[in-house]
Amino acid sequence: MAILTEKNRAGEFLLSEVDPTFREAITLIAGQNLKAGAILGRIETGAASSSADGGNTGDGTLSAVSLVEGIQAGDYVLTVTTSAVDGGEFQVTDPQGDVIGIGAVGAAFTGGGLSFTLSDGTIDFVVGDRFIITVAEGSLKYTQLNPAGIDGSQYAAAILYDDVDASLADSEAIAIERLAVANDSLLVWPAGISADEKAGAIGHLKSNHLMIR
Repeated sequence: MAILTEKNRAGEFLLSEVDPTFREAITLIAGQNLKAGAILGRIETGAASSSADGGNTGDGTLSAVSLVEGIQAGDYVLTVTTSAVDGGEFQVTDPQGDVIGIGAVGAAFTGGGLSFTLSDGTIDFVVGDRFIITVAEGSLKYTQLNPAGIDGSQYAAAILYDDVDASLADSEAIAIERLAVANDSLLVWPAGISADEKAGAIGHLKSNHLMIR
């Protein structure tokens, strides 16, 4: 006799919720086929671009811009604070205007979610020369939790209410984001997630009053 295995039903993972009308309509990004109870992250940031201020004296360049953990959407501002022959120092502020680090011309900089190198040119930088690094807003679409992500998908944001096949295109879905209690044994976690990563994800869900039991 064939053995049949019943799949998780829509919302079966819910132990309780304050009000079903709090369920959120979301967009699940293409390329996934997820089951009810899947833990989701949300794409908060996109790609980065940079530009030199039009009033700069120095003609050096900013290169190798990459994003790391902790990046935010918005404008980061690099301002030269000390000038020197073939060198100098700069500070970087985040989109809120807070200083995230001090760097040196010609050396790799990493801080506040950014990594890049400011290189000297033919004409040295002077105090006040600036570069703007713009980190684009993410799509705010949802995806399976990715603990290795840097775009927001590394943070648990919701639980998928029902099966959704978004293999070929973005798909509309329903998610539980807050004010509910879920049964951990019926949740679908990413393959290979570590105990520490899972604990961190549960903590993020708890901050939205979405409890895991």
